[in-house]
Amino acid sequence: MTVRVFGEVDGVVVHEVTLRSPDGAEAKIITWGATVRDLLVPHRGGLQRVILGLETLEDHVAHSPHMGAVAGRYANRLRDGRFTLDGRVFEVPRNLAGRHAVHGGGKGFGKRPWRLAWAEEDACALTLFSPDGDAGFPGDMTVTCVYRLLAPAMLRIELSATCSAATVVNLCSHCYFNLDGSETIADHRLKLEASFMTPVDEETIPTGEVRAVAGTPFDFRTERAIRSGTDDGFRCDHNFVIAGEAGTLRPAAVLSSPLNGLRMDVRSTEPGLQVYDGAKLAVPVRGLHGRAYGAFSGLCLEPQHFPDSPNRPHFPSTRLDPGEVRRQITEYAFSDRGD
Repeated sequence: MTVRVFGEVDGVVVHEVTLRSPDGAEAKIITWGATVRDLLVPHRGGLQRVILGLETLEDHVAHSPHMGAVAGRYANRLRDGRFTLDGRVFEVPRNLAGRHAVHGGGKGFGKRPWRLAWAEEDACALTLFSPDGDAGFPGDMTVTCVYRLLAPAMLRIELSATCSAATVVNLCSHCYFNLDGSETIADHRLKLEASFMTPVDEETIPTGEVRAVAGTPFDFRTERAIRSGTDDGFRCDHNFVIAGEAGTLRPAAVLSSPLNGLRMDVRSTEPGLQVYDGAKLAVPVRGLHGRAYGAFSGLCLEPQHFPDSPNRPHFPSTRLDPGEVRRQITEYAFSDRGD
């Protein structure tokens, strides 16, 4: 484990922690946005980079689409940038087309410095304090993010939150995955443990329906190439309902590359999985090792609560009350497909 100064934003020093696992995996974590800046895993005698990342802090601040960051206080969408809690209406900055809120309203948890609480060879913890009224959300909130790099080749993310007053919270890790370094993830293969999804309207806000994926382009219950959707104009930036009991660590997705045989298993305690195919990616600066990140360069698999849940009482609740702790675990485990 090494810690170095990565840069400075508005007088606040941002650190980078390099974690290493016993089997040689390496993760670089920066305190800006609690971001996974780079992730290398051992594969077939070498190391394979599996996420998109940026080289400098300036690039992260100016150009990152939440790349590797922890989104909050409410990740994903809130219709009209508002919600009602205990009879009070709360307003959040409308940073999505000037009409809706996304990822905390523009200056959410993924767009600010966290504090490095502790670091070990293969793990570190970052904390963030969000005061009452921050971006319009009620109650003081303290958030902790623990990254663990385990053998064999697994990144485990543990998120927790407490509050001083009733509020809502939805946290997620927002990594863009590319398992083989290809220009796009179109030939990657995806399987989802999800028979249902939440459709969205033309502004990408959930309609409130929970719909079966059978017979739709969103049916990934059997592994298939992502290309089979992108070829016909199908785009995916949708929430899928993870099968099984929310709150228990269970399979959510499998992503694999037929090019190099690398496989990633996603497990989570969350009720939903946002799948974004990166169709709108157009990062104006070069990424890690000079790579250009355009449309479909990476795939987001973001375990979280459903978008717009505070405005949809039939969705799993995102309410958090004083004395409670909201905990979630997500694991990204890497292995060889064996073919």
